[in-house]
Amino acid sequence: KRAREIISDAIQRVASEHVVSVSTSIVSLPNEEMKGRIVGRNGRNIRTFEQAAGVDVIVDDTPESVTISCFDPVRREIARRTLDRLIVDGRIHPAHIEKILAEETVAVDKAIVEAGEEAAFDSGVAGLHPEILKMLGRLKFRTSYGQNQLAHAVEVAKLAAVIAAELGADVEIARAGGLLHDLGKAMDHNTDGTHAQLGAEFAKRYGVNAKVVNAMASHHHEVEQESIEAVIVEAADAISGARPGARREDLEQYIKRLRALEEIANSFKGVGQSYAIQAGREVRIIVKPEEVDDLAATRLARDIAKKVEETMQYPGQIKVTVIRETRAVDFAK
Repeated sequence: KRAREIISDAIQRVASEHVVSVSTSIVSLPNEEMKGRIVGRNGRNIRTFEQAAGVDVIVDDTPESVTISCFDPVRREIARRTLDRLIVDGRIHPAHIEKILAEETVAVDKAIVEAGEEAAFDSGVAGLHPEILKMLGRLKFRTSYGQNQLAHAVEVAKLAAVIAAELGADVEIARAGGLLHDLGKAMDHNTDGTHAQLGAEFAKRYGVNAKVVNAMASHHHEVEQESIEAVIVEAADAISGARPGARREDLEQYIKRLRALEEIANSFKGVGQSYAIQAGREVRIIVKPEEVDDLAATRLARDIAKKVEETMQYPGQIKVTVIRETRAVDFAK
């Protein structure tokens, strides 16, 4: 009975909003004429934008808006900010698109650090290394079953602190463990290891308290829980994820499928970038022109399509597009 009281008290005291993340962003336009300028002559602007940003731009009959679709939230946010700036600026052509995209990529990196600092302040966790704050900020652009991971981390920190206070445990350890428990999810998906292991190793490297590191490593029982605070972090994590409407199973499966498609393409030699688009019905691969010639590009498309057939299950068919672009630049002095 006492346990029920503590949990219900914690849930009521940490009332947070839950917005399940989706994989699209809507950009408002000042007028309908802007759609034509975004598409450009013979579609050259929209083609450049989609290729450089790695997103789908959906221009339909929805009045005064276009939709940006991409399963990767960082790419989607960079594309949204770029398109907003291009619309305000009014100059929409391929060279300017690439310039603004590069600037917004830097701006989003800065926003990631600020998000980490804000989350630590909001949770009441002080003294974290700048690298940990940066990694924490990346959770703003990560979701698990549609639940935003940074909002989830802050909520777990607050829940853990409330439960720890009720049980007479170390509130600061529980709070820090709750905030950082999913830090490994922010790491590149090319890194080997579970998110609990990766996060704990990263935190240890930057001088995080050993009890906090254990709470991070043990919240999925991969290592033994060495303190009451570690048990509290696990409980707070379960409470946050189990709230009605907090998570969506189908979105997670969709994202995993698209990520697997990109990983297959990236495993081939000579691939510079790859983007799964059209809800996974097409994978677009940009190759390094100095490593892959025109003949090899045709072969590569066939090989990637064959590997997708062998390793993935999907309805219908998946289009594999290999793009090889060469640019010659010189300067008149």
